[in-house]
Amino acid sequence: MKFSSFLPLLFALAATFSVSCKSSKTAAENAETIDSSRLCRVEFNGDSALAFARAQCEFGPRTPNSPALEKCGDYIVAQFKAAGLTVTEQRMKVTGWDGKQLGCRNIIAAFHPERKDRVVLAAHYDSRPWAEKDADSTRHRTPVMAADDGASGVAVLLEVARHLQKLNPQIGVDLVCFDAEDYGAPYWAPENKRDDESTFCLGSQYWSKNIAADYKPRYGILLDMVGGADNRFYFEGFSLRYAQPVVTKVWDAARLAEAGDYFVQESGGFITDDHLPMNNIAGIPTIDIIAFNPDGGFPAHWHTTGDTMDKLSAKTLRAVGQTLLQVLSEERIP
Repeated sequence: MKFSSFLPLLFALAATFSVSCKSSKTAAENAETIDSSRLCRVEFNGDSALAFARAQCEFGPRTPNSPALEKCGDYIVAQFKAAGLTVTEQRMKVTGWDGKQLGCRNIIAAFHPERKDRVVLAAHYDSRPWAEKDADSTRHRTPVMAADDGASGVAVLLEVARHLQKLNPQIGVDLVCFDAEDYGAPYWAPENKRDDESTFCLGSQYWSKNIAADYKPRYGILLDMVGGADNRFYFEGFSLRYAQPVVTKVWDAARLAEAGDYFVQESGGFITDDHLPMNNIAGIPTIDIIAFNPDGGFPAHWHTTGDTMDKLSAKTLRAVGQTLLQVLSEERIP
């Protein structure tokens, strides 16, 4: 993913959104007003999610066309099947910014695939091939381990998958792991490619162009960089533009899940990520839960060789995962 600058629109949206979402009540007062009947009774296990992230990183950097990515994909498929989900592997060839042909695989795991009322949860499982944000310029062409920027989102999906049978939401759920999100052009790419945001999100572009005509999920939630110990999640700009009601739904669920300290009710930035093809091509109102601080930007380990397992926290993973379980538990069939 990369940061996009749309600040004037961001501030306008933020002003509108803050009226409906911000509360003058203290945290204690809000806690007292929670309707206990709404609370999800299924507990997300942050330590289990952390183990799922570690298992992915043990394959090494999962860059396109690498054996590590293929093995990691096989592992993800096996975990989804073990959770009792119906798994589809979408294989394709895409062309990178450098003209290289990339053999890619999107992984789709469905809970009750026969149900028409559905929600999509998504993340990417590939690693950035270049650590171009590393302080040491000699490492800029070194692959990123992507513990946070890759493995963390998939880890949350795998742990959610483990609980779906017990949670038994009324709707169908699709868990989608996208390939080739982070193959976007680095700073040494030709000038005509350097700022081309379409060089990112190749797997989600393909998925969005090839969904069935009658596939109309209620909404989507994308996870990206959701495991860092210091990560906090702000309102992402494109999420407000395309799916403001979903942002409201998720941030409210975070409060119920006792994860409100992680889901900050302030505006962040506009991020080029897999939710853009989901919105613009597939027409699915989708938000991005992503660590981006409006004052400091992405976490310091973003696109560096420092994006390793020691940056992750079971508490952060639990906050995001419990929020998702809360969201799913409240979906109803009319």
